Amino acid sequence: MKRGGTTHILLADDDGEDQELLKEALHADAPDAEVAIVWNGAEAVSYLSGCSEGALPDVIVLDYKMPVLNGAEVLEHLVGNERYASIPKIVWSSSNQQEYIDRCIRSGAALFVTKPNDMRELKKITDKILSLCDRSL
Repeated sequence: MKRGGTTHILLADDDGEDQELLKEALHADAPDAEVAIVWNGAEAVSYLSGCSEGALPDVIVLDYKMPVLNGAEVLEHLVGNERYASIPKIVWSSSNQQEYIDRCIRSGAALFVTKPNDMRELKKITDKILSLCDRSL
């Protein structure tokens, strides 16, 4: 969780442009935030399992449509594991299909958001992400 006042975020997304967009938007509001990026769901699970207790992220952001394991499958790997229970998990996706949303919420997502088309919407998403970081303290 927060170490030395720094927010730590794990972002799993296979789209480099989306990674950069979200990372830059997060840094606009939280310049000291550390954003670890992985390219697929399996890398997210591996990253988390390799973290010591004190190095776990404050929030996990997962793209729904990723190779190897999608966002919902990552959530299903984490659900029920006490180690990850207090970490808010957000799924962001280019799709807003209700079945995806329902599956993610059932599997422990605190929030499911649709990837934005403009900067104002992106700002709303980053505000939500950072507010969840603050609540995880």
